[in-house]
Amino acid sequence: MYESREHLQTLTEIRSLMERSSKFLSLSGLSGVSAGIIALLGAGVIYARLRTDTFQALNYQRLELYDNAAHQSIREFLITVAIVVLVSALLAGSYFTIRKARRQGLSVWNRSSQRLWWALAVPLAAGGVFCLALLQYNLIWLAFPATLIFYGLALLNGSKYTVRDVESLAYCEIALGLLSLFRPGYNLLTWSIGFGVLHIVYGLAMYFKYERNTA
Repeated sequence: MYESREHLQTLTEIRSLMERSSKFLSLSGLSGVSAGIIALLGAGVIYARLRTDTFQALNYQRLELYDNAAHQSIREFLITVAIVVLVSALLAGSYFTIRKARRQGLSVWNRSSQRLWWALAVPLAAGGVFCLALLQYNLIWLAFPATLIFYGLALLNGSKYTVRDVESLAYCEIALGLLSLFRPGYNLLTWSIGFGVLHIVYGLAMYFKYERNTA
């Protein structure tokens, strides 16, 4: 009986070592929470700016009411907010992830994190260019669901290099983006749910599952 337990413990340790060498396990749940809060703040800024007279420009049924100057103003505003939200979320996420890695005695930049970064970067870069093209052609209502869909695809692509829980978040983001295609009047709301609420829920779940007892 004692030998069986010893063998089981040995196998568990070997499996843990293999996972650490092949997967990046230092993603912090607090990174998701911070990203969600920042996304909700960004959505609030967008709503506060566009709700009075140009909010309906996000709906394809009202695009014809606005001239090129109005579209240009909306594009510049949305791109500016998107950049601020992205940079802020990356900085906050990096801080919590680096802090977790140091507590685990692990390196943040290793072979597994490099594979994860590349798996995320390709779909995100393609999606970013695609969304810029949508904005260029005044297809503003399509840009919001497109960000959710490409982000979900990036998470799905990267999930094999980190904890499998990321896969569930990926499917939720993709499904929400596809649903948003058919509800253009609620694009800002679905975007807020996808990047805000889902990130917070996912981050809290990850924190209590993997980090609470080690914090």
